[in-house]
Amino acid sequence: MENFSPPNDLGTLDAKPKIKKIYVYLILSFFIFVILYFILSAPSDFPKGKIFNIEQGSSLRQVSFDLKSQKIIRSRAFFEIFAILYGGDKRIISADYLFEDRISVLEVARRISRGERHLAPVKLTIPEGFNISDIAELASSKLTYFNKENFLLSAQSYEGYLFPDTYFFFTTAYEGDIIKSLNDNFIKKVSILDKDIIKSGKSREDIIKMASIIERESKGDTDRDMISGILWKRISIKMPLQADAAPETYQKLGLPKKPIANPGLPAIKAAIYPKPSSYLYYLHDKNGFIHYAKTFSEHRQNILKYLK
Repeated sequence: MENFSPPNDLGTLDAKPKIKKIYVYLILSFFIFVILYFILSAPSDFPKGKIFNIEQGSSLRQVSFDLKSQKIIRSRAFFEIFAILYGGDKRIISADYLFEDRISVLEVARRISRGERHLAPVKLTIPEGFNISDIAELASSKLTYFNKENFLLSAQSYEGYLFPDTYFFFTTAYEGDIIKSLNDNFIKKVSILDKDIIKSGKSREDIIKMASIIERESKGDTDRDMISGILWKRISIKMPLQADAAPETYQKLGLPKKPIANPGLPAIKAAIYPKPSSYLYYLHDKNGFIHYAKTFSEHRQNILKYLK
C-alpha cells in the first residue's frame, strides 16, 4: 500500500506575511512620495510673475518666512535645507527675483543661492554734462530702491568725477552702487590722460573744473577747444571767467570751487589742450552757432546782432 502525505501549506503560509510587507512598503512609499511631492512642489496659488525682493543683510530664516508668506514655497524647512546645500546661509544673495512660472522649492532655493534673478538689468545712460541733480532724477525714475536725497548727500564730493556713459544696474542697486560704478569708470577712463595733464602744468582738479564748464558752455565738437582757449586766457590775464554755466565766476576770479557738472572725455581733452586764438569773448546765437569777438565792443555788437 502506497504511503499518502497531506499537502504542505507551510510555504504558502510563509509567503503571505512577505506579500503583506510588500504591500505595506508600497503603500508607505506611495504616501511618502505624495507627501514629498506636495511639500516640494509649488503651491497651487503660486504668484506667477511675482518679483520677490531680498533686502541686503536678510537671514535665511527671514527669506524662508517671506517666501512662504508670499506663497512661493510650501515648506520653509525644505527651502532652508536646500539653500544650505546649494551655498549655505551666507549665500543668500540680495536681489530682485522674477518668478515667471510655478517652480519647486528646490528650484527656488537654487536660484536664490546662485543669484539667478531672471530680470534684465536696467539701462542707465548718463549724458555728458549731467550734474549730480540730473543723475539723481534719472536714476530715481529707473531704479526701484534708489533714494534721490541720499544720493545727493553722498555724491556732493564726487561732482565732476562721475563719468558720463551707459551703465547697466540691477533693480536693487542703491545710491552707493551708482556712485562707485560711475567713479570707478571715471578713474579708468581719465587715468590714461594723467601724463597729458602733468604736461599741461595744471592739476587734475583744475582740469576737471574747467572741463565741466566747457561741457556746459560748448555746443559740441565745433567749439570746445576754442572756448577752452578763451577761458584759460581770461584766467591768465586775471579776468573773471564770466561763464553763464557757472554764475559764481562773475563775482570772483579763477575757477569755481568745484566742478559744476560731470564732463566727458572730449571736454576733458579740450581743457588739457586749449586752442589758442586772438579772441576773448564768445556767444551762441538762437540756433546754437557760436560767434567770437576780440574786444568787448565787438562782443556787444554780436549781442545786438544775434541775441536781440
